[in-house]
Amino acid sequence: MQYYELFALRIQQLCKEQGITINRLATLSGLKQSTIDNIIRGTSKNPKVHTLHQIAVTFNMTLSEFLDFPELNDYPIDDEE
Repeated sequence: MQYYELFALRIQQLCKEQGITINRLATLSGLKQSTIDNIIRGTSKNPKVHTLHQIAVTFNMTLSEFLDFPELNDYPIDDEE
């Protein structure tokens, strides 16, 4: 799994847990649907911190909480190019 795919995984997991669609997430976060879609599809390989923060707040989380999940915490950074 690539680093950017971890963000997509996290968003999808949280949407499933909270019972909201990607479209609803975009509406609630004030982000464009295409922005969320690009993260989910992997087109956006390095989303901005501001974008991730808006998503986190929509899930009633801090950015730190949003980024604190096992797949990201265990990801071997030195494998990135």
